[in-house]
Amino acid sequence: MAPITTIEHLGQFEGQDVTLRGWLYNLRESGKLLFPIFRDGTGLVQGVMAKNAVAPEIFETVKGLTQESSVIVHGKVRADKRAPGGFELDLASVDVVQKVSEDTPYPISLKDHGVEFLMEHRHLWLRSPRQVAILRIRSEIERAMHDFFYSRDFTRTDPPILTPAACEGTSTLFPVDYFEEQAYLTQSGQLYIEATAMALGKVYSFGPTFRAEKSKTRRHLTEFWMIEPEVAYATLDDIMRLAEDFITFIVKRVLETRRHELSVIGRDVAPLEKIEAPFPRVSYDEAVKMLDEGFAKGELESKFEYGNDFGSPDETYISSKFDRPVMIHRYPSAVKAFYMEPDPEDLTKALCVDVLAPEGYGEVIGGSQRMGSYERLLERIKQHELPEDAFQWYLDLRKYGGVPHSGFGMGLERAVAWICKLDHVRETIPFPRMLNRMYP
Repeated sequence: MAPITTIEHLGQFEGQDVTLRGWLYNLRESGKLLFPIFRDGTGLVQGVMAKNAVAPEIFETVKGLTQESSVIVHGKVRADKRAPGGFELDLASVDVVQKVSEDTPYPISLKDHGVEFLMEHRHLWLRSPRQVAILRIRSEIERAMHDFFYSRDFTRTDPPILTPAACEGTSTLFPVDYFEEQAYLTQSGQLYIEATAMALGKVYSFGPTFRAEKSKTRRHLTEFWMIEPEVAYATLDDIMRLAEDFITFIVKRVLETRRHELSVIGRDVAPLEKIEAPFPRVSYDEAVKMLDEGFAKGELESKFEYGNDFGSPDETYISSKFDRPVMIHRYPSAVKAFYMEPDPEDLTKALCVDVLAPEGYGEVIGGSQRMGSYERLLERIKQHELPEDAFQWYLDLRKYGGVPHSGFGMGLERAVAWICKLDHVRETIPFPRMLNRMYP
């Protein structure tokens, strides 16, 4: 019996008979030859079937296949430098598992379709080579993230998705009825992994997070996945070094293992090959000076107002000055979350950092040293008009053995968008949730 294999491993069976299980991607005919292209989730391979080499019924069966019909394919692997992947399959037979009806053909043909049509058919669009490549790169990034933290003796701890109060701000919460109480879908697992860091020292979490921002930009989703490390006895400088090592590790892994997928989506890897630690470190004040100079030169349309947070055009301009991610640190406390430690050298600034990806992709990591003082944290909770009762447990972390600690969060989809150089974040996740989309 011929071994069952996948398209990406055909090279191990050159000259041998094999069995593939997959779907028909395309079919062309030239005289007495058929050239079906099959896909199986690991790649594409062209089959060759000569009319005089097989029984008539087998030839007619293959000739009558429709796009996306599911099939089990039997044939001999033959090396061919012209073929994608370097191999073709001389077909002996094809078993049809399910033939797509010609009356209701597969709706996504190989011609171009509009984005709205493709999003309505996202469950099928995922099968295209480009989308498969993106999802394989996403999977590799996830694997690299876990490998990085496990190799550094972090413990994964999983925070709740249902929370009693806000983490980042009350205006972007999704409310949920929780029996007789009001609950919310989590904006971040950070507050909870601060608690597990006090138990375990070095921890991280990975899971879905939700933001009810009414934003239609190419960088925003309402549901996305976050990885969030937290380290006891760590300062802002410690967490900045961790962040640059983390990003560098991920990019190198993708370059090592997913160059084929990067080529499928047309990604120029030269910018990724420049990603090396250390990353440039720029203070908020220095970044504002860069923006002022850019405005004076006519490179920016509007003058940046000191004290504001940076918007997308500001981040794009700043990051364009560097060939690797840039770390912007010590923002004004007024524009950052309530839990960030003030800079002892300037109490109006927070000990925080945003890591901006190059090539115009904006913030991929946000982190900070967490506030250590019970009294100051309580004051900030009141200033932000957050429910004190809901944060009593969080205050307890400063009351019982509090230590300096720091952490950051990275949105997986932002990282995938940058590494793949995608125009819109909607392609980074199998089923994107956006302001005006919750189907399929």
